[in-house]
Amino acid sequence: MQRSKNTGELIARLFAGDRLAAARLISLVENEMDDYHEIMRQIYPRTGHALIVGVTGAGGVGKSSLTNHIIKKFRDQGKIVGVVVVDPSSPFSGGAFLGDRIRLQRHTQDDGVYIRSLASRGYLGGLSRATYDVIRIMEAMGRDVIIVETLGAGQDEVDVIHIAQTCLLVMTPGMGDDIQAMKAGIMEIADIIVINKADLDGTEICRRHIQAILDIGSFKEGDWVPKVITTVSVASKSEHLQGIDELMGAIEEHQKYLHATDAFEKVKFARIEQELGLIFKDELQKLVFKGLKGTGKKKKYIKHIMEGKGDPYSVVDEILQTYILQRSDEI
Repeated sequence: MQRSKNTGELIARLFAGDRLAAARLISLVENEMDDYHEIMRQIYPRTGHALIVGVTGAGGVGKSSLTNHIIKKFRDQGKIVGVVVVDPSSPFSGGAFLGDRIRLQRHTQDDGVYIRSLASRGYLGGLSRATYDVIRIMEAMGRDVIIVETLGAGQDEVDVIHIAQTCLLVMTPGMGDDIQAMKAGIMEIADIIVINKADLDGTEICRRHIQAILDIGSFKEGDWVPKVITTVSVASKSEHLQGIDELMGAIEEHQKYLHATDAFEKVKFARIEQELGLIFKDELQKLVFKGLKGTGKKKKYIKHIMEGKGDPYSVVDEILQTYILQRSDEI
């Protein structure tokens, strides 16, 4: 890691809405420069005000085309928008495979829209710790709305519920998404279920399956029951688009529900709890690996496990005892 220069100036420019400063600070935080903790400490008091919408779903369901329409609708309302596109990570560089400017290029010339691609970096929940920091930076930049589009939905792709106030689960008819949702339990992450590409055969069957799942759900009185919206987000003529206004109405309705109940505080609590957990995990791992560096013990531990002389759980217990518990006793 290296120490960056002039971060104070960059932060001041960020607070003034400077896009270049935001890009530079995001790179510093994502690459974990030595002073990125201090960057986030200064930025944090300017955060917590934005409406955060999560968009998740399997590949090919049309998440990006829907995101395009959502951006436009918020811009029509005069909102300043930030977009975080979480892409699959390269196994070699850790960078994102897909470019935001390819998928969301319609908005790249709009000063009221700031888009950033971010690698998932192998996090099982689909969102890396850096995702939380990037959202905070966009909030400090003055974005009114931040849309987080994740790389896909599955049994592990559920972290978006911890960061988004309103979460959209996007499906398509004829792909078995509704059945997969039942198996994976990912219906729990959705505040709004979007059946996109509703001009395809099987839309009504898909809608009925999903509604049946919701009808037998264990919702208590006063709970938010996920809305099911059908949309067509890509069409040769604009008049053939469907459901976009209904989707925006459902987002607004969910936001009103959150603010009218104690649900908003619960969402905020869950976001900070998840954020704390990721920071603890990352910093603990760094502390341990720093202690092992140059000792040759890491290689020895791995060889012992390979030879059947040890197991990962015993190794972790030993490492924790050596580098964490002993230090706390000394303190």
